[in-house]
Amino acid sequence: MSQLVYKQIITDLKHRIFAGEFSSMRLPDERTLSEAYQVSRSSIKRALSRMANDGIIFKKRGSGTFINPLYLKNESVFNYEESSNLGVTDNFKMNGKRPKIKVLTFEVIKATPELQRDLFLGNDDFVYKIIRLRSFSSQPFMIETGYIPIKIVPELSRQILEGSLFNYLQKERNLAVTKSFLSVFADPSTKNDQQLLKLKPTEPVGVMEGIFFLDNGTPFEFSSMRMHYKYLKFNSFMTVN
Repeated sequence: MSQLVYKQIITDLKHRIFAGEFSSMRLPDERTLSEAYQVSRSSIKRALSRMANDGIIFKKRGSGTFINPLYLKNESVFNYEESSNLGVTDNFKMNGKRPKIKVLTFEVIKATPELQRDLFLGNDDFVYKIIRLRSFSSQPFMIETGYIPIKIVPELSRQILEGSLFNYLQKERNLAVTKSFLSVFADPSTKNDQQLLKLKPTEPVGVMEGIFFLDNGTPFEFSSMRMHYKYLKFNSFMTVN
């Protein structure tokens, strides 16, 4: 429960930060926040510590806690949260809203030699081929093509794919996707990219491509995500000792 409380505090503080509530760029002290949220000081400390680790805020000794102006300027739509699964639905957000999903393709195919290698499958194994278009309001931002072995999720349906697949696995199958190996690069846009993502022929796409693994080490999905270049932004906060 304490973990849920500190996450709720982070979510609310981020909303208040982007709403411009703290015009001085300084957060209230821990005691004031504790009273405002009616929680223990330890919950506030944990929330602020997490936010500091993510580069959202920084603490200046003797002066207080301040909002990182570069975070405001460079907020990414792609944010993996602590203890969350690795699904796109949960971790891609803009203005607090999750993307809408449209299933373009849902079919069963025989695993190619490349998929057999990447997903550790046999010659006679079949996979789902899934293509989904993700959008914020009327702006498509990602074409996601995934390949999932049928033997792992034999009951997969179009209805499940219209929501968060990874959340479904956790709730209904007690399977968690906890690791991934992803390559991130840019590519010239194809005619299909240009049509679905509303790109000009001269505009590129960002690509995230790789394998997602279940918590028991089983390769679960090979995924290729082709993104509108405006949404391919990642932030990293490093501490130098």
